Amino acid sequence: MSEKPMRLTVLRIGNVDAEAVQHVLHGLSQAFPEVVCNLSESGMSVPKEAYNQARSQYHSTRILAKLIGHVGKLGVNIVLGVTALDLYVPGLNFVFGEAHLPGKVAIISLFRLHPEFYGQSADKQLFYDRAVKEAVHEVGHALGLGHCKNPLCVMFFSNSILDTDRKKSKFCEKCSVLVAGFVGKRDC
Repeated sequence: MSEKPMRLTVLRIGNVDAEAVQHVLHGLSQAFPEVVCNLSESGMSVPKEAYNQARSQYHSTRILAKLIGHVGKLGVNIVLGVTALDLYVPGLNFVFGEAHLPGKVAIISLFRLHPEFYGQSADKQLFYDRAVKEAVHEVGHALGLGHCKNPLCVMFFSNSILDTDRKKSKFCEKCSVLVAGFVGKRDC
C-alpha cells in the first residue's frame, strides 16, 4: 500500500505578480521533488485586522492565523501564502516571511525583494530568485527546520537582502537529510 504524497498549495494573498508566483511554484517543485506543489485557483483577501496603520505594514502572524483555515479547505498539508504586502512581526522592522515551525502554514512577501526597493535597476531574474529562496526557506520552517549556520544554505537567516542574495535556493547537505526525514513523517 503506497503512501499519499505530501501536498503543498501556493495561495495568493491580495494582488500578486502572477509571473513571480509561477517562479515560486516552479522553485518549490525543484526544492521538494517528492511534494505535490500546486497553485490555488482562488486567492485570499488581505485581512483588515493585519494592517498596522502606525507602521504602514501588515502583521504576518495575523495573516498566518487566517491562512490556517485554508489547509483543510484545500485538502493539503501546507499552504504557502504569497503577498506583495510589506510584512512585520513585533520586535523586527520587517520580515521577508514567516511560518509556523513546524506547521501547516507559511507566508512570504515580495515587497522587499524587488531590486528597485534598494535603489537598484530592475532585474526580474534577481527578483524571482529571491522569491524562490524565501519560499523554500519558509516551507522549510513549516516542515520543521530551524535556521542553518551555513550562509549558503537556503535555511540561513536573512537579516538583510544581502544574506538572501548570498545564499543558494537549495538546502545544504545537513538540511537536505532533515528535509527528507520531515517530508517522510508528515501526515498525508
